[in-house]
Amino acid sequence: MTGREGWHGWDAYAAFYDWENARTLGRRDVGFWRQLVRREAAPVLELGCGTGRLLMPMARTGVPVTGLDRSAPMLARAVARAKRLPRSQRPCIVRGDIRVLPFRDAAFGVVMAPYGLLQSLVRPADLTQMLAESARVLRRDGLLGVDLVPDLPTWQEYRGLVSLKGRSERGGQITLVESVRQDRRRGLTIFDEEFTERRGRTVERRTFSLTFRTVALPAVVTELEAAGFRVDALLGDYRGAAWHDAADVWVIVARKS
Repeated sequence: MTGREGWHGWDAYAAFYDWENARTLGRRDVGFWRQLVRREAAPVLELGCGTGRLLMPMARTGVPVTGLDRSAPMLARAVARAKRLPRSQRPCIVRGDIRVLPFRDAAFGVVMAPYGLLQSLVRPADLTQMLAESARVLRRDGLLGVDLVPDLPTWQEYRGLVSLKGRSERGGQITLVESVRQDRRRGLTIFDEEFTERRGRTVERRTFSLTFRTVALPAVVTELEAAGFRVDALLGDYRGAAWHDAADVWVIVARKS
């Protein structure tokens, strides 16, 4: 457990990522990010763009958009999605590490870190480095948007729970069996995932683990300020409600000082 990195498991997850998220988050966050991108009207970088679930709606706004992710299988799906857009709207898609961004200084007006991306950074130094890199590639007064899953350390541990079932794009039946473990010493939450797809007599099974680290909201704000950001808003949902202890999501909007 102690040797795991936050990016481990995402290659195997690529085949099921869109299927699961269509049944959980859906498109609840798309409108929030589209509004933010349209308002800023500046080049956008999405960190951890994955299969392009958010990247493509952002690209359709007409603003120049770049997506970065470490997982080649995830990016292959994003590239396939991008090909369905008009050439003038296709995003730039780059494979890379969010801790060492392959872009020049002040290249972007917006950096998006959506859907709990920061929680995939399993060491404090990783978060510090990622925020420093985000500040470097942002223009002066550029915007950083962060979206976090609340209080993962409070989740109860469980084993072998059938959490989702449904039809696959290929007409098969997918079942997700999930377990949750907590590494209290390191502040990590580990999801052990087993996806099984049955199509007639054919059975495909994919097993992997995803590791997340949750930092308390005040600590994230402190990290942002240390990296040279000023926090403009703390939100508790995607409709703009103020943050509160029982919020469904933590959204932070900050600007480079």
